[in-house]
Amino acid sequence: MKAPAFAYVRAESLDRVHELLAQHGAEAKLLAGGQSLMPALNMRLCAPSILIDINTVSALGGITQNGAQVVLGALTRHAALEGAPLIAERLPLLAAAVPHIAHVAIRNRGTLGGSLSFADPAAELPACCLALGASFVLSSARGERRVAAGDFFLDLYQTALADDEILLRAEIPPRQDGDHHVFMELARRHGDYATVGIALNAKIADGIVTRLRLAFFGADRTPKLAERAAARLTDCALDKSALADAKRALRDDLDPMPDVYHAADTKLHLAGVVLERALAKLPLRRA
Repeated sequence: MKAPAFAYVRAESLDRVHELLAQHGAEAKLLAGGQSLMPALNMRLCAPSILIDINTVSALGGITQNGAQVVLGALTRHAALEGAPLIAERLPLLAAAVPHIAHVAIRNRGTLGGSLSFADPAAELPACCLALGASFVLSSARGERRVAAGDFFLDLYQTALADDEILLRAEIPPRQDGDHHVFMELARRHGDYATVGIALNAKIADGIVTRLRLAFFGADRTPKLAERAAARLTDCALDKSALADAKRALRDDLDPMPDVYHAADTKLHLAGVVLERALAKLPLRRA
């Protein structure tokens, strides 16, 4: 199929983006990498009246560290995340996740902001941001506001972005002493969206988990923190009982949607599989 007719504007500044979004609202779509938008247009899954090209808006770029936060501009390409020394050093969870995103051609064009704003529940970067406790800065003609990752992803492909807002940047706490991260996903083929995956962020002292965030993707309508499972694995040695309890808790934490290949129960089982495999990579005291 071919995309429906639409107008096209290249915005040269953030102020121009704000002006166009205020004017067109829900009728506008932002064009960055286009790796999700263009297929959706061609399949007539969306029909905006105008595309706003933001690729030359310099305010949306950059990978920097600002005090206690690593700051990632919304136009940061996946390939830039994959190759940045700052990401490898300060955000190793992201560095581990990016090679799983589709294929090189997609990573060369796709952007952080596009992935977060599209909010596919099987995408890698939203879950990583959730696990890391990221905050997102949203911008409009009305000003800026910060939204925690846990409050940003509302439902299937739905976020806290208002019709006149653009995601400006992500602010993510960097790795500290004692922090450990594991990324893992199961997919039918490398480069496919994950059937189920996990982004794990833990603080460990003397082999005991003192803080644990388990962000699952492909296992609910949004990336989802498995808080009950994490609680069962915190402040105790890892043994068969704790692991079994954590796996059972996933049934209360997650509500996966079936797809054409997997039933919901299969996805719950696979969530337990990736949890166990991820925990095996941590330097834990095992009872």
